[in-house]
Amino acid sequence: MLRNWYLTIVLERTAGVALHLQLVQAIIQEIQRGRLLPGAALPGSRTIADALSLNRKTVVQAYDELLAQGWIETQARRGAFVSARLPAPMIEKINKAAAPIPDSFVKSLPPNGLSAFLESIAEKPGAIRFSDGVPDARLVPFDVLSRAYRRALLHSARANRLAYDDSRGNLLLRDAIADMLRAERGMSVTNTQICVVRGSQMGIYLSARLLAIKEKFVNEVATSSGCVVMEDLGYPPAREAFASFGVAIEYIAQDCAGMDLDALEALCHQRNVSAVYTTPHHQFPTTVMLSVERRIRLLELARRYDFLIIEDDYDHEFHFSHNPMLPLASMDTDGRVIHIGSLSKVLAPGLRLGYIAAPEAVINRCMNEIMLIDRQGNALTELAVAELMRTGEIKRHVRRALKIYKERRDYAVQRVSELIPSATFTIPAGGLALWLELDVRIDMQRLQRDALKQGVAILPGQLFSGTGRAIPALRLGYASLNQQELESGLAALVAAIQQQFPA
Repeated sequence: MLRNWYLTIVLERTAGVALHLQLVQAIIQEIQRGRLLPGAALPGSRTIADALSLNRKTVVQAYDELLAQGWIETQARRGAFVSARLPAPMIEKINKAAAPIPDSFVKSLPPNGLSAFLESIAEKPGAIRFSDGVPDARLVPFDVLSRAYRRALLHSARANRLAYDDSRGNLLLRDAIADMLRAERGMSVTNTQICVVRGSQMGIYLSARLLAIKEKFVNEVATSSGCVVMEDLGYPPAREAFASFGVAIEYIAQDCAGMDLDALEALCHQRNVSAVYTTPHHQFPTTVMLSVERRIRLLELARRYDFLIIEDDYDHEFHFSHNPMLPLASMDTDGRVIHIGSLSKVLAPGLRLGYIAAPEAVINRCMNEIMLIDRQGNALTELAVAELMRTGEIKRHVRRALKIYKERRDYAVQRVSELIPSATFTIPAGGLALWLELDVRIDMQRLQRDALKQGVAILPGQLFSGTGRAIPALRLGYASLNQQELESGLAALVAAIQQQFPA
């Protein structure tokens, strides 16, 4: 399966050590820590050379050295494999006593809560919608997908596989996701550390549920309850997922590089922080990326103050650089990160497919909760997508879609700069949306109403604020719109803005 993914390895070209020796050492380290499993097929030398911008002879030299040392083995006409004679890696497990399931309750939603967000993203008949950043479902290779569904249906019917299955998700899909996470995101995971869910939102909900259970258990023996920390500007459904279980939320500031970790550490001195929810790859909604230095510090704070990190990696695939940042989970050595990803964004949101990658004890607890609310996901969809991942079709689709989305980003950047020169924004290195900061004099609620009258639906900044403060900004999702649709939407938005500044 690794041959269907680029193997992400970082080499230091100024280290003074030959590149082939760095590659040898890197692969040995990944085998030792369980990222590359015994018997796993390694990418071909040409593939690794292309991915790492190396001469193919350098990779061949590294493979020869690994073969001589016994770390890998080769098979005629099949390629190189991690040696099957190596002992299976010992994956560290977190074993914590399961907490009893308490009675849940739902807090009343504040006026700027989930209901307002859902109303804003709802389909408006005839309106062009600047979404929060969804893919264009028209790009999905439906002929390929339909064939995969057909084969999944036939296989399932013949093998009597449409009965109840594992609540963690189909094993083939969990294997495929684990392969992808090991290869492209540097994570040391196996299928027992994967739980398939109906989209990343369900993963967030389950994480909130487990956190609420933990807090209920702890509060029976402690005097002070914990809280979950989010940035003031964040993803409303995540915020409401925690609030729905009565989990206390603390909001901290953010800057042009994301979460303010000085503010987080100061809060840790004042309150018992149970978890931090973050979107480090492309911060939602501002699109900024958390730096390596801040990632390292966040993990260190988690160790020092004993809290979990809930990493929402909702659009990792959509990065326009050849060197995307690896997730926090790839740097986690203490089992403190619950990593949530989405396959719906890769294909189409309507497929409702995501996953949680976490320590096995957490995954088992998720399995218990799924049994209570959903039993299991869609077996046909899981089998079909597993085949698309196994054959490399999803990787090919992402490659095609990335080219189109980058063109749309560049066009959106150009036209926003020309049509709304007062708007300020940072050109995102990836993702599917822009975060536009507008003239501070603009009444955003009026702009939302006026824009809709002009035929375009927007998401004003106040929707993303945990404290409900007025923010003269909007999240402009461009990926789901072609040039003609984007042009029409921007023209309507400009007309709505101009109503507040009559000549």
